[in-house]
Amino acid sequence: MEVRFVARGVDLKDDLKEYMQNKMSKLDKFFSKILDGQVVVSFGRGMFMVEITSNANGVIMRGEESAPDIKKAFDQALKNLERQIKRHNSYLTDRAQLKTHDISFGLPESEMEPPIPPQEDIVKVKRFPLRPMSAKEATMQMDLLDHEFFLFRNAESWAVNLVYKRKDGGYGLIEPAE
Repeated sequence: MEVRFVARGVDLKDDLKEYMQNKMSKLDKFFSKILDGQVVVSFGRGMFMVEITSNANGVIMRGEESAPDIKKAFDQALKNLERQIKRHNSYLTDRAQLKTHDISFGLPESEMEPPIPPQEDIVKVKRFPLRPMSAKEATMQMDLLDHEFFLFRNAESWAVNLVYKRKDGGYGLIEPAE
């Protein structure tokens, strides 16, 4: 697994990078299809913040933690990521046992739309592929990323949908009107 290191206001020594690389390589025992990972280390307010992101065959998982010691922050963030990988693995096992529909991640060229140029008041533009999936899979991906909402392409209708966390603890789904 290829691991990229990003240091923001922190000097990452080679022995620390090697320690993180060795720990990250052990993730393969939980899920063999982890393609790459990224470790972002920053320092602020007397705490080290470590964010680990991994690409598990198209599913992005993230763990983050802060602590006064950089190794403690890394180890805890890695535990958070391991928990997500185990949960994703059990989800895939359950789905295989239920024999639900197969999801193809390739989109036909006709479905691709040209990017919208950023406007002056937009400070950040984020682009990502809209993968076809069910609403249940989208909520799982949203939980893995620890986001409040998630945009996806519905595998049944091919329409762009949005799932979000409701204040009452449930999930909501927004579908376009035809």
